[in-house]
Amino acid sequence: MALTRNHHPSLSSLPLSPPLSKTLTPKTPNALSLPPPRSLRTPCLSVTGSFAVPAPAPAPVAGGGPASPATYPPGQFRVDVLSESLPFIQKFRGKTIVVKYGGAAMKSEALRASVVNDLVLLACVGLRPVLVHGGGPEINSWLGRLGVEPVFRDGLRVTDASTMEIVSMVLVGKVNKHLVSLINRAGATAVGLSGMDGCLLTARPAPNAVQLGFVGEVASVDPTVLRPLTDSGHIPVIASVAADKEGQPYNINADTVAGELAAALGAEKLILLTDVAGILRDRNDPGSLVKEIDIKGVKKMIGEGLVAGGMIPKVNCCVRSLAQGVRTTSIIDGRVPHSLLLEIMTDEGAGTMITG
Repeated sequence: MALTRNHHPSLSSLPLSPPLSKTLTPKTPNALSLPPPRSLRTPCLSVTGSFAVPAPAPAPVAGGGPASPATYPPGQFRVDVLSESLPFIQKFRGKTIVVKYGGAAMKSEALRASVVNDLVLLACVGLRPVLVHGGGPEINSWLGRLGVEPVFRDGLRVTDASTMEIVSMVLVGKVNKHLVSLINRAGATAVGLSGMDGCLLTARPAPNAVQLGFVGEVASVDPTVLRPLTDSGHIPVIASVAADKEGQPYNINADTVAGELAAALGAEKLILLTDVAGILRDRNDPGSLVKEIDIKGVKKMIGEGLVAGGMIPKVNCCVRSLAQGVRTTSIIDGRVPHSLLLEIMTDEGAGTMITG
């Protein structure tokens, strides 16, 4: 059964932490009118363009008329917006959401803070987020410091023994622990892991390992170590490094790791943060964004050449996850602040949702 988007007006530019620096003034006094749920996705508010939420009716003033914007009770606007979150909090509470974090959201301090705050908020209202990360730019930086020239073949990093050692140190020892620290500081409890911890992931060499070196694929997933963490309200933060049965470490694409984990955990949703708006019908026209598409439709777009390059492995990752039982998958624009909240809690979303 095809799912359709069904959200409520955006929380995207409503900063939940820290507090607002000034009181927001609603532009209109019209009362909010919730539409009936249209699908299994989530009965939330919708957004168009920049953040604009129709204001609820102001408290009446002496004389019987509605309050003017100047007399609107301080804080009421935020409370009314938050109250509209109840339907989708009820829908997603207790559900696992796997997020692959990378791209621009990893390079920008402001976007990094946005992702962290979104994750903490989702955890606080009862969702079970799991964060999977790579760290390509950071790896390149450290390779440069150590005098090792990065080599890529067909868009994939060539990983010899010395490079693999650096990849493990950077992803597991630096990037992972930094993300854990940020999440903990924001008020949640994160636990940093790699695929090797608790035998979470077992790797195998990629088919073109002769050319790429220690670049691997996911052979199997054992999520046993994750379940007590998510059951306790912790946020697992997972580096995309795993070992084979002989203990040899491999660098694995973080999208692939996120997709396989989502399937093994029976996740409600897989979200891939990217540096593009989503799937475009015309790669040169950002306005041609495909908001929602099913597996059949996206395979047709690949066959027609409308989906190409680096988007193909992301789409294939989503399709594979859906085939293994993940409810919905989304490729979203990580350059947009609070894109996670936009995707989960609004009708418009922040990219392309792919359904089974």
